[in-house]
Amino acid sequence: MQSDIDAQLSNFFEDTPPREFDVVLRGYDRHQVDEHIKQLDNEVRQVREQTGGQPGAIARVADQLGIHREALRGWVRQAEVDQGDRPGVPSAEQQRIAELERENRELRRANEILKAASAYFAAELDRPRTR
Repeated sequence: MQSDIDAQLSNFFEDTPPREFDVVLRGYDRHQVDEHIKQLDNEVRQVREQTGGQPGAIARVADQLGIHREALRGWVRQAEVDQGDRPGVPSAEQQRIAELERENRELRRANEILKAASAYFAAELDRPRTR
């Protein structure tokens, strides 16, 4: 049974040219990375269909492509969340939350600066002038 699955996988990957996958290198934009992750998710889904849902599809795809298994597993899970197949927070909402948190930090910092400046100028106004 296992050899049949491996034979199906080798046939599947014979049609796919070997490629390097390294998103940590600078120079990739987010759109390219997202597109590549969608392609990987589709490949994992195809392997799952071909193997009848046998466990280990992610590990096999990761080994064939030279990707760390847990990285691919995380990408596939996030893709499933984004498509609504799995509960969780979609990527777009995570990004929006991160932007709002960043904006909140900046506003708090600006508020602290304004408080310090107003306290300084208030102290300057309260001092008696000497001439």
